[in-house]
Amino acid sequence: MYSGNLSGEIPAEVGDLPYLKTLELHKLTNITGPIPTSISNLINLISLRLSRLNLSGPVPDSLSNLKNLRVLDLSFNSLSGSIPSSLALLPEIDILGLDRNKLTGPIPESFGNFVGRVPGISLSHNQLSGKIPASLDNRDFRWVDFSRNKLEGDASMFFGPNKTTGVVDLSRNLLEFDFSKVVFPTTLTNLDINHNKIFGSIPTQMTQLTILSLNVSYNRLCGLIPQGGKLPSLDYTAYFHNKCLCGTPLESCK
Repeated sequence: MYSGNLSGEIPAEVGDLPYLKTLELHKLTNITGPIPTSISNLINLISLRLSRLNLSGPVPDSLSNLKNLRVLDLSFNSLSGSIPSSLALLPEIDILGLDRNKLTGPIPESFGNFVGRVPGISLSHNQLSGKIPASLDNRDFRWVDFSRNKLEGDASMFFGPNKTTGVVDLSRNLLEFDFSKVVFPTTLTNLDINHNKIFGSIPTQMTQLTILSLNVSYNRLCGLIPQGGKLPSLDYTAYFHNKCLCGTPLESCK
C-alpha cells in the first residue's frame, strides 16, 4: 500500500503489469480523475484498494474481468453513477467496499446471485435509493453496511434462522417493515437500524443473542423491551425516540 506524495491521475499504463497481484493506493488526496479501465487487464490481481483518494467518475463495469480479485475497496472517493451489476460476477470476491462515495440508483438485483463466495459489503454514505432487492435473501452475508443512504421498504432478508450474518448496519435510511416478525440468526452480534421507519416490537428472541452493539433508536417501535440477556443493560440511547417503547433502560410501562 502506497501513501506518499503522488499526484495526478492513475496512468492507463498501470494495466501493462499483467503479473501484479496487489494494487493499493491509500490516503493520497492529490490522486484525481477516473479509475482507468486498463486496470481490468490485471487478471492476476487479488487485492485492489484505491481508498481515501480523490477519484471521480464511474465504477468501471470492466472490473468484473478480475476473476481472482478477493478485495475491492474503492471507499472514501467521489465516485458517481450506479453500481455495476457485473460485480456479482467476481467469483473470489470476499470484501466489497464502495462506501463514502456519491453513488446513486438502486442496489443491483444481481447482488443476490454472487457467482462464488458471498462477500462482506459496505455501501454506506452514498445516495443509493429504491428498495433493497428481495434477491438478497438468496445469499448469506457475513456483514453488510448499507447505512446513510435513501433505501426504502423491507430489509428483513438479511435475517433468518439459517443465516450466519454477524453485523448489519441499516441506519439512516427510509426502511419500513415489521420488526416483531423478524427471526434473527444466532450469530448476530451487531445491529444498527436507527433513524428509519421500522415498526412493531422488539422480538423476545433477541434476549438469546450475544449482542455486542444494538441501536434501534429513532424508529416507530412499541411495547416492552424484552427483559433478558443483554437488552436491559444497554444504554437508553439504544432505544430512545421510538413511538412507545418502554421498560428498562427506558421508563417503565404504564
